[in-house]
Amino acid sequence: MFKSFVKSKTTVISKLALFTISGFLVSTTLISCTSTISNTNTGTEPKAEPVGAKTITFKTKLLRIGYQSSGDLVRVRGVLEKRLEPLGLKVEWSQFAQGPQLMEAMNVGKIDIGSVGETPPIFAQAAGAKIIYLAGRRLGPNSGKGSAIAVPKGSPIKTLAQIKGQKVVFQKGSASHYFIIKALEEVNLKYSDIKVLSMPNVEARGAFIQGTIPVWVTGDPHLALVEKLYGARVLRDATNIGTPGGYYIGTREFTKENPELVRIILEEIDKNGQWAEVNRKEVAKLIAPVLKIDLPIQEVISSRANYRLRGITPELMQVQQRVADLFYNEKILPKKIDVQEALLTPQEYAAITPPTLISEK
Repeated sequence: MFKSFVKSKTTVISKLALFTISGFLVSTTLISCTSTISNTNTGTEPKAEPVGAKTITFKTKLLRIGYQSSGDLVRVRGVLEKRLEPLGLKVEWSQFAQGPQLMEAMNVGKIDIGSVGETPPIFAQAAGAKIIYLAGRRLGPNSGKGSAIAVPKGSPIKTLAQIKGQKVVFQKGSASHYFIIKALEEVNLKYSDIKVLSMPNVEARGAFIQGTIPVWVTGDPHLALVEKLYGARVLRDATNIGTPGGYYIGTREFTKENPELVRIILEEIDKNGQWAEVNRKEVAKLIAPVLKIDLPIQEVISSRANYRLRGITPELMQVQQRVADLFYNEKILPKKIDVQEALLTPQEYAAITPPTLISEK
């Protein structure tokens, strides 16, 4: 059973504030953020959505949603716009380099909801962000194949154990951060045994191709591109790494004020995921021109992606807590994080969680 959240009196970190996590400086200045429409709440009042015999009036006219540079099928297909705009709500999309940058934007109130891996919410909590875990990403049979520890084609490094003492590049605070720690454990290496350089994937890819990065921890679409076009070798992919997977995260204020809207959003995202699971080639055709990727490469990316959602459960959050504890034990987080503080009550989850997320495992 979840704990009831007790609202903290601590002020949210102000714009441009900084926090340090074991030498990792994270700025809440927005990074690589672009929006598709104006962030102006003007116009008529949003319409009501009938739900059974009850009519719901939304408290907002604008849904601000963040996505990562790897693309977002929900945005490309316009499923939220089709559902929400007839009800008087506009949808604003903002793009970010990776999950940490997306969470920074949420922390300073630039977006209401977004999809990230298991690690960024933990660092966001450490920074004082008032966030809520809304839903998890369902793991599939190919989970983990789209993330890997890779080396250039001609690298002398043949095994994971040989990365000891090497410069290893990834975005700190991202899912790759957790992945590399777990992978190092398997070969009896410590996080301190490697030379970490934090760099977003969009910047690291060019350096990797040029041969200036000896070891890169990354994911699709970047991974598929360097594998297929440049012969990058995978030392280990993220299969069976023990991750709870990614999440949709919302701000506490937005979630509390708009539970019915959150339910509709999650419902549409999961319906889109149901379609994607059985139409992966069509997904590739839609995404390839958006990301400017050759269709055969995008087909590989789509074949190993997860699109469905799952509800937030105590069991899932126990796994997420273990991820948070790992970062604390490695002295990467300065304090122990309690993920329960980013949860709703069971009754509140029942209100925002569509039946498909509840009934399906």
